Amino acid sequence: MPKMIFVNLPVRDLAASTRFYEALGCEKNPQFSDQNASSMVWSDTITIQLLTREYFATFATRATADAHQTTEVMLALTLDSRAQVDAAADAAAAAGGRADVRAKMDMGFMYNRAVDDPDGHVLEFVWMDFEAATAEMAAAQGQ
Repeated sequence: MPKMIFVNLPVRDLAASTRFYEALGCEKNPQFSDQNASSMVWSDTITIQLLTREYFATFATRATADAHQTTEVMLALTLDSRAQVDAAADAAAAAGGRADVRAKMDMGFMYNRAVDDPDGHVLEFVWMDFEAATAEMAAAQGQ
């Protein structure tokens, strides 16, 4: 079995959050979705579990953060091109999120745009040329 990650996010409006993540390209897995949760598949190894705040609280032993007020996590999701990064950020804004919550990051070998989902969770869409990144880091270290 491959190593996988299931990211659990508390949401205020499950239907709206489900539509948002579908607009980004996630597919809803009905087998693990109901009135309390939407299982949104990003890739074969990454699933974003959207949980109503009430349901999320049944798994948490501490208070649930309001992501509009605090940063609990930043999730970096890779894409295959700069154009896909731009398309994802634009889709996020059109689907009820907020694009470019900080300045775009363009380092030549890496391009990154950060967005907020409707609940304030920060998503970073990232494209990276790994060969160029490796060469850049080696040059910076004098190798």
